[in-house]
Formats: sequence, structure tokens, C-alpha cells
Amino acid sequence: MLEELKEEEIVKKVGGRFKLSTLIQKRMVQLNQGSRALVNVDTHDKMSIVLQEIMQDKIMLNMDNQVISLEEMAAESEGPDLESMDL
Repeated sequence: MLEELKEEEIVKKVGGRFKLSTLIQKRMVQLNQGSRALVNVDTHDKMSIVLQEIMQDKIMLNMDNQVISLEEMAAESEGPDLESMDL
């Protein structure tokens, strides 16, 4: 479980140790408040769930240091639909 934290890959993936600790802490709060896990793992250990979500690119911090899921990122990047008549 915590072996992932010893590897530089997860630190680089998130953008530094401070961001990693912030992401873990904020996601743990979400899980403790009832958010569903975004990965399928055979454990109830929330730390393992969070680490797998990070390693599988399911979550990250946005510009406001809030946890955002892959689905939310995709929705934000789409923007409003423009019809050809609007151009």
C-alpha cells in the first residue's frame, strides 16, 4: 500500500510531494463523507483506494486545489455547445 508513496512516479504524476499530500488528504475526506471509490479494489482501506485512484489517473487537483475526477475534467474541458448558426 504505502510502497507507492516511496516511488517517485506517483510524486511526478501529481506534481510534487506537497500536491500529493494535499490530494490524498482531500480525497480521504471525500471518501470518509461517503463518496464512492473510482476504482475497483478488494479492500476497504481508504488509503489504498486513494493511491490506486491516483495511479490510474482517476483523480487530480484542479487549479483551485480541489479534487476533481476524470469525468469532471472531461465535462469542464468540453465547454458549451455551439451551433453552426451561432458562428
